Amino acid sequence: MRLGLVIDLDVCVGCHACAVACKEWNASGTTAPMTDYQPYGAEPSGVWFNRIRHYEVGEYPNSKTINFPMSCMHCEDADCVTVCPTGASYKRAEDGIVLVDQTKCMGCNYCSWACPYGARELDRESGTMKKCTLCVDRIYDLKIPVEERQPACVNTCPAHARMFGDFDDPNSAVSIEVRERGGYALLPELGYNPTNQYLPVRKAKPIPTENLGKPGFKEKLKGFANRIVKR
Repeated sequence: MRLGLVIDLDVCVGCHACAVACKEWNASGTTAPMTDYQPYGAEPSGVWFNRIRHYEVGEYPNSKTINFPMSCMHCEDADCVTVCPTGASYKRAEDGIVLVDQTKCMGCNYCSWACPYGARELDRESGTMKKCTLCVDRIYDLKIPVEERQPACVNTCPAHARMFGDFDDPNSAVSIEVRERGGYALLPELGYNPTNQYLPVRKAKPIPTENLGKPGFKEKLKGFANRIVKR
């Protein structure tokens, strides 16, 4: 079994609900709480397993904002595991999830440097490395209804941009979506074979601009003012 996520970039709206749900669920659990620094202070910060980047692609008026969630990719050939000097970072044989044994981690940062996805964060308070666990303490919890035994980020996504499943099963929903939508992994040239996959943004129909007409007096005046006003 090889568990992982599929993220549909065409659907993700960048609302950060996945990151907040991740934070909330992992405030307690298998790998210890995700620490917050000054949570009620002027500059709150802390450890996050999931972060969302935003990119602008294309040229106006056909440009588009891409929201790009990133977390641990649970690579098949994970260098973060290879470089760990204490054996704290390990990959589970039964489901492919990469975890960190908090009792063995000494916070040397080797795994962070080896990860090209920036998926690991050093908890300054505990001195240990933290990362996405795919909510391993949730997906196997028999007390939780079957339909809710998914990572918190998947359960909470209001746009249904996230899917969770077994990539070793060719008939699973995640395998079918990746096959039919041309899903891809990040930085395949590195040879880490990330489990998590992304579905590409669908091509949008160009917005016609040739019939917009000439600018009126108001637009001309606004353009003139913009030219003379020093910004």
